[in-house]
Amino acid sequence: MPTIERIDGYADELTAIRRDLHAHPEIGFEEVRTSGIVAEKLKGWGIEVHRGLGGTGVVGVLKGRGSGSKRIGLRADMDALPMEENTNLRWRSTIPGRFHGCGHDGHTTMLLGTARYLAETRNFDGTVHFIFQPAEEGLGGARAMIKDGLFEQFPCDELYGLHNAPDLNHGEIAILPGPAMAGADFFDIVIEGYGAHGAMPERSKDAVVIAMTVGKALQTIVSRNVDPLQSAVLSITQIHAGSAYNVIPGEAKLCGTVRAFSDDVRRLVRERMRAICAGMAAAFDVEIKVDIRDIFSVLVNQEEQSRVVEEVARTVVDPAKVITRTQPKMGSEDFADMLQSIPGAYFWVGHDGSVPVHNPGYVLDDKILPIGASMFARIVETRLPAGGHA
Repeated sequence: MPTIERIDGYADELTAIRRDLHAHPEIGFEEVRTSGIVAEKLKGWGIEVHRGLGGTGVVGVLKGRGSGSKRIGLRADMDALPMEENTNLRWRSTIPGRFHGCGHDGHTTMLLGTARYLAETRNFDGTVHFIFQPAEEGLGGARAMIKDGLFEQFPCDELYGLHNAPDLNHGEIAILPGPAMAGADFFDIVIEGYGAHGAMPERSKDAVVIAMTVGKALQTIVSRNVDPLQSAVLSITQIHAGSAYNVIPGEAKLCGTVRAFSDDVRRLVRERMRAICAGMAAAFDVEIKVDIRDIFSVLVNQEEQSRVVEEVARTVVDPAKVITRTQPKMGSEDFADMLQSIPGAYFWVGHDGSVPVHNPGYVLDDKILPIGASMFARIVETRLPAGGHA
């Protein structure tokens, strides 16, 4: 079976919606226009709409035929990235420093396509919660919605999410049961030394030299403290210090991220980071402040829901293009926090184009909009069959 014919008929409208969202990107917790469009579309299709969870989040509620009590949640993220777009598309970003460089405009549009189809057909027995989430890009949008009572107000028995994947070919759909994406911490390390003239280093406690020493020492954690059979990444992605050629700065700052697929490994890395910084502070007689923040949980796909995705995918695309991944991704996704509360699965939809997400030249292929929308719709019709009283 191919994509759903009725959804294919929406293709031009979905493309228009997606390109409008793309031209007007909004970053985390600022998705006012986007959430307004989502709410308006849902209401127009007769779907019950709730706004304000997690700030700019939107939840649509749709009941199917019959009296089934089972509830399925479908989630899409809405936020853009704080970066410039470097494409010449007619629908490129109109807002400086804002870009849908991860394709969340496409995810939002896919879920809207699913919502319209299910509202028109209602060929299911139970309740669907359409969850449009703000602030996925490291700002904690999922946790904000959960804190505001998402699953108390809109309980779900199962939960599904997706992401576009330019590293896959068009028509390919991938799933990985078990740990599929890494948990992530962000960190800031501030070294408070003592500044001096560049020609008189003996009068300083050189924050730059200390920062370089700390940075090198931190790289031993993965190579010498983490079990070689486990996976971890510690990347220093920012260094800030100094403002003049002839001044030794008194302060330096290191920022970065830690990724791992095990919470035990994450705890170990945090402990070693703090211990190394404390030792360096004592060795150099300075103060070193360490702030490590848990940003993303490990994303774990449940076996049952992963099988559902695989089975449904074989009805939407060529069965030969349904891929069970063998290796997880070191990237992170805050849908993981929702999956800690509700069993579910997160999958990838491949598309034409080789430019990766988060690149200024990234382009989402609009041909995948009906594929993603059909996947979500068929998951609902499969798990909440009309007359099934699931």
